[in-house]
Amino acid sequence: MVTGGFAPFAKKMMQESLPEAVIRTFENHYSAICKGATGLVTEKTIRPVDYVPCYDDLSAYRKVGEESINRLVLIKLNGGLGTSMGMTYAKSLLPARGKLTFLDIIARQTLAARARYRCRLPLLLMSSGGTQHDCRKTLMAYDSLPFDELPLDFLQHKVPRISTRTLAPIEWPEDPSLEWCPPGHGDIYAALKTSGVLNELQARGFRYAFVSNADNLAASLDVNILGWMCAEHVPFVLEVAKRTENDKKGGHLAQTATGKLIVRETTQCPTDEIEKFQDIERYQYFNTNNLWIDLRALEHKLDQYGNNLPLPLMVNKKYVVANDADSPQVFQTETAMGAGVSLFDNAKALLVSRERFVPVKTTNDLLKLWSDLYTIDDDFGVLLSGTPANDVIVDLDPVFYRNFDSFYKRFPFGAPLLSQACELKVNGDILFGSNVVIKGCVNLSNESGEQMSITSGSSFNNNTV
Repeated sequence: MVTGGFAPFAKKMMQESLPEAVIRTFENHYSAICKGATGLVTEKTIRPVDYVPCYDDLSAYRKVGEESINRLVLIKLNGGLGTSMGMTYAKSLLPARGKLTFLDIIARQTLAARARYRCRLPLLLMSSGGTQHDCRKTLMAYDSLPFDELPLDFLQHKVPRISTRTLAPIEWPEDPSLEWCPPGHGDIYAALKTSGVLNELQARGFRYAFVSNADNLAASLDVNILGWMCAEHVPFVLEVAKRTENDKKGGHLAQTATGKLIVRETTQCPTDEIEKFQDIERYQYFNTNNLWIDLRALEHKLDQYGNNLPLPLMVNKKYVVANDADSPQVFQTETAMGAGVSLFDNAKALLVSRERFVPVKTTNDLLKLWSDLYTIDDDFGVLLSGTPANDVIVDLDPVFYRNFDSFYKRFPFGAPLLSQACELKVNGDILFGSNVVIKGCVNLSNESGEQMSITSGSSFNNNTV
């Protein structure tokens, strides 16, 4: 194996004007990979978490939360391009309800919360180079959204991809952007600091941040959680929910032998331990990626580690060109922001309802969000209409529905009515009319080789067609 050491990476990163702290962090990760680090977390080093505090017990903290709300800022992770849906623009610009995009709803949720609590409540996006411009244009349409000269966004960093063969920086002249990758949402801590946003927020009297994914519209402001955090001096809160069979492949909450909380992601699990990893009775809780952070505590922690937080390393192996096995393989180094729970004394996990977790990762998820499984209230909150959406399975043929543009053409009138459904499975090319009703478990299949249409107002009840 040939390698020129870290010097070529340092040169490459300095040419892109990346901050020293980011270069040092990547150097630590690179050194670990050269020594054979895999980022795996084994069963020998962790144990299950049997109990976490429950949101239902926090109502007494509401008044404290309302009194503290002028010290809160909302931060949304907005770096994703929606590549899993074949997109080349920000996922947050997808239509979420009618003509309103995810970002439109986030902006309106923020303005509604300001009006309800008579507070200042800034909104910040952590964007990427590929999402910043278009999303800024969307937010600027809301004249009253910017606050006190704070920026609307700050940029996440990027790090080089590493050749698995030579451990040198990968070179790809056809598209130099493929030589880089995002360092995972754990980069938020460094990005807040190096952008100057962390200092600006504290200078204006903001002490707390609620952080969530832009694709999870159910992650709304909650004064009970804020009040609990303030009253009990909790520096870091990780919202978790109970795992179900549908969640067993995702990351889970665990603890070290000393009782320190950690989050173990799928990529950190050895292959011979997958069965235990997916045991939802053993590991009961999963990370919703809704976080509450004391900014003063974060500042102290960054100072303690020289702006180089020791978040657990995750190593992902990819192809330079996604899904092209003929292109070279690379290592991508990442960290997760939820892993910050292990760094703060008195950090807590908090059990919340599934209603605060409505992520959209695929067009299957998007169809459920569009459907009558959800409603939008006067404050633009996304609420379950009745049936637990997690109990409804949507499985659309990836050939015709995986990419958003193809999906959108086949649901020109919106989603079918799914509130009485258990499962909708679609195989083949099918065009849906308006107000199609799905009840029970329905399997729709078209093997004709030509597109077929479902008439508006059609109803299917526990059948295969």
